[in-house]
Amino acid sequence: MMTLKFGLIALAAVGMTPLAAQGQTPANPAPQEQAAAPAATTAAPAGPNAAAANPSATPAAGTDATGVSAVAPGAAPAAPAFDHAAPTPGIGMPDGRMGLQEQFTPVGREASAFHNNWLLALCAAMSLLVLALLLWTMIKYRRSAHPTPSRTSHNTVVEVIWTLVPVLVLVAIAVPSIRLIRHQYSPPPADLTVKVIGNQWYWSYQYPDNGGFEIVSNMLKEKADAAAGTRFRTDADGPRLLAVDERLVIPAGAVVKFIVTSNDVIHSFAMPAFWTKTDANPGILNETWVKVDKPGVYFGQCSELCGARHAFMPIAIEVVTPERFAQWVATKGGTMPGATPAVAPADSTAATQVSPAAVSAPAPAAGAAPVAPPTAATPAAPGNTTPGVANRAPDSPTKL
Repeated sequence: MMTLKFGLIALAAVGMTPLAAQGQTPANPAPQEQAAAPAATTAAPAGPNAAAANPSATPAAGTDATGVSAVAPGAAPAAPAFDHAAPTPGIGMPDGRMGLQEQFTPVGREASAFHNNWLLALCAAMSLLVLALLLWTMIKYRRSAHPTPSRTSHNTVVEVIWTLVPVLVLVAIAVPSIRLIRHQYSPPPADLTVKVIGNQWYWSYQYPDNGGFEIVSNMLKEKADAAAGTRFRTDADGPRLLAVDERLVIPAGAVVKFIVTSNDVIHSFAMPAFWTKTDANPGILNETWVKVDKPGVYFGQCSELCGARHAFMPIAIEVVTPERFAQWVATKGGTMPGATPAVAPADSTAATQVSPAAVSAPAPAAGAAPVAPPTAATPAAPGNTTPGVANRAPDSPTKL
């Protein structure tokens, strides 16, 4: 029995010897194995995580890593961000003052001067004149001082005065008014055109000169009214009920023409600091223009009762330098006039169409006759060549 047990153990040891020999690395491997071993040990997965998978692939300090890209293949570069300016208190917004807002357009400054320096002075003078006449009449012709009233029914001098003076007043108002209207409705050539569209209850702006992109402008809610995780108004956006999520951006010093219309009901595009107020009528294109030299943020509102949320249609216009305007247009995917649009890289996987004429014929063998160049295919029988009509075979003669 013991002899059988020792025999089985010896037989098992003899059978395991080749397996152990296979698992050991030879002391002197063959030259082919020596060349393959380093390649197997230095192989590492490619891609952005190659350094993590293979620490030995990370360049040591002082080595030149030029040419190594840190961007994953196929990743598109992020669009540049645009930092909007914060509004200036008292500029382009209501601040509780009595009178008109400060004006920032040529037409606005002319209209403001006409209102403050001429109309108000004329109104004050007429009011004082009427008050003086009223007081003089009350004192001179009171019952105690003039017990017997006058029976005069006509006075030529008085009638000429009260007819001529109002005419002169109207002429004094009409001359600068007509000049102001002419300046307002005879704009210089526009440098930029913006289409303004009123909607219930928000504004949308299109830039046909810059690729035709469109932005939609909605009022920003207060923090207490905004839903969780959504944007709300801050002081950097503007005053309450006037701040928007997307501002209308125009360049400073440029003549900007606004084409104003509506998609539903009548709205009104009004900007007090620019002295502009234009109705937005559905199906009608109205025009106005501005030229603002001072960069800043200016606020207005819809000035036509347009429905339940009429009071929540603010207008925010940000005036920037021409360089910053070009940057803003780029962030919206637009282009500047005259700029060459970026050409998309060719798709290497797309099939390439090569004309037969572009394929060079193979060189003839020595002693062989030269091969004639390929000729164009013989065109088919001519059909109907009338523009706008599909080509077809000529009609066959019909026997009567």
